[in-house]
Amino acid sequence: MHGHHHRRFRGMTAEAMRAAADAMETGGETGGRTTTRVQLEMPPQAMERLQRLKDRTEAASYAEVIRNALRLFEALVDEHEKGSAFSLKRADGETVAYKIFV
Repeated sequence: MHGHHHRRFRGMTAEAMRAAADAMETGGETGGRTTTRVQLEMPPQAMERLQRLKDRTEAASYAEVIRNALRLFEALVDEHEKGSAFSLKRADGETVAYKIFV
């Protein structure tokens, strides 16, 4: 994945994201894995972002995008809780601080 859009996760607390991740990984039987159907209400702008991410990452489904986002967000929260600072190394070699959690 690449791009130059820097957006923060909005509208969902870490606790809500973890609850959603837990909900997605427990419940009814589908293809040998236990799953739970989760229904989300999203404003049009958020839905457009989800669609763009699905297209850009060639994900098979919205659920795949959300599962990937949850894994990444959980890893970032874990590192943040350990006191890690985040930075980006741009294509031109410049390293910049990246404030994910303000």
